[in-house]
Amino acid sequence: MCGRYTITSPPETIKSYFGYSEQPNFPPRYNIAPTQPIPIVRMNAEKVEFALVRWGLVPAWVKEISPSKPLINARAETLLEKPSFKKAAMRRRCLLPVNGYYEWYRAKDAPPLPYYIQQKEGDLFAIAGVWEHWQDANGNELESAALITTQANKTLSPIHHRMPVILDKAAQERWLNVAECSAKEVYEDLIPADDELLMAHRVSARVNKVANDDPELLTAIIDEPELTEQDSDTQMSLF
Repeated sequence: MCGRYTITSPPETIKSYFGYSEQPNFPPRYNIAPTQPIPIVRMNAEKVEFALVRWGLVPAWVKEISPSKPLINARAETLLEKPSFKKAAMRRRCLLPVNGYYEWYRAKDAPPLPYYIQQKEGDLFAIAGVWEHWQDANGNELESAALITTQANKTLSPIHHRMPVILDKAAQERWLNVAECSAKEVYEDLIPADDELLMAHRVSARVNKVANDDPELLTAIIDEPELTEQDSDTQMSLF
């Protein structure tokens, strides 16, 4: 499960990394939450493009948008089975630019402890996602997206048993190439990241509040607790 994340690289760095031509300027974000606008990278007429969409996928077939429990994550294991994600996985795949994300460790009879997870060098990376176009009976339109999760690797499993699918450059190209690479062909790329890729440190519970969006959220808390198997796979209490 991934319910909050950050984008702290400058827009020009993100633009250079993904190779698209146009984008708006935007400030760094330290606490991106579900239902907020998020940037995605996708293919349009054989060109890579930047787009802003809602985080929380709205399937094209629903009649109205539900205000509760947005579809922010899609499980890789059932991506091609679930009606909410199947067509998007086949036709509308995307990448989410990310510098890091938050995950909550849950022990029995204790409040959830937030951790910040990032590459060891703090670099930008890409999470696999799917996007969708929705339109209601009055012609109102919305584009939305969900990120894809998989089983956590050995580094992160003490915190949570799920993690986002992080794609390397070659896998990013395959994922975006909907015209030539079918969902079944790229399915083998939806795997846990290498155990050595990421690192995690505990951060302040200030991240629980969406209004807090500042660099201090990333500051490490030194007194680490002993981690055991987590008790829950839900974060809805945080939103």
